[in-house]
Amino acid sequence: MQTRHFLQLIAMSALWGASFPLLRIASPALGPWVVAAARCILASMVLGLLMVSLRGRWPPRQAWPRLALLSMLSVVMPFVLYNWAALVIPSGYSAVLNATVPLFGVMAAALAGEEKLTRIRLLGCAVGFAGVALLVQLGPVAVTPRVILAALACVAASASYGFGAVLMKRATMAYSPLPSSAVVHIAAALILLLPGGIAAPSAELTPGAVAAVTVLGTFTSGFMYWISMRLMREIPASATTSAAFMIPLFGVTWGGLFLGEPVTASMLPGCILVLSATALITGFNPFRSAPPEP
Repeated sequence: MQTRHFLQLIAMSALWGASFPLLRIASPALGPWVVAAARCILASMVLGLLMVSLRGRWPPRQAWPRLALLSMLSVVMPFVLYNWAALVIPSGYSAVLNATVPLFGVMAAALAGEEKLTRIRLLGCAVGFAGVALLVQLGPVAVTPRVILAALACVAASASYGFGAVLMKRATMAYSPLPSSAVVHIAAALILLLPGGIAAPSAELTPGAVAAVTVLGTFTSGFMYWISMRLMREIPASATTSAAFMIPLFGVTWGGLFLGEPVTASMLPGCILVLSATALITGFNPFRSAPPEP
């Protein structure tokens, strides 16, 4: 993996890490279905405008059902599940559970016969989980059936992301990233339109919730999905999903900078383990010279 790829993974993690606090703002006010639908509609608008301005070519009609399936796995299911979990558990819990995405991505790629399930990658997953446990200082939460269901919802969302990464990789090889991203979010918006519309009358349009959904739809869904598809075209799917290990790291960083949450030296070992795990899964080595250009 080249340095630019690794830096792009870090940038994606930084933005995606901010999505969990934003969900904690938006979901209680608007509801999970409205947040998911609005997020996909905004992303569709952003990607559609990019298609028009860049004169992109839409994928053929026969490709839309496959992209709709990708939409269910990588957009609809995770959005709804994480939105619901945000009503129950702190954003830190969701961010930690989101760090299971690389493990599911590695498993899915191995089952599909597209990547080998090497010991190094399994070690990377284990190191990543250990780093996340050290990095994020989670407060005590009463173990109730609702909390357990919320945690399982996050794990199911992570599994959906991980297995969807295989289809995402195939889509990037068959079609251009921008048209594929646009179709995926258009399909998601259409799927979520009815449940979102039914839930809309009970939504409370607070300024904070509206601002949070705007950021989620425009940046973390629209632009970042497109960037992740472009990146996945150049590196393995499991390497792209490894960005999830760094999301809790940035969650702590944003909390320290903007919410005044404590950031202590005891978090350093966790940060090191998280970055090491990403390097193990992606194969990135900053001390290895890049191969000469052909």
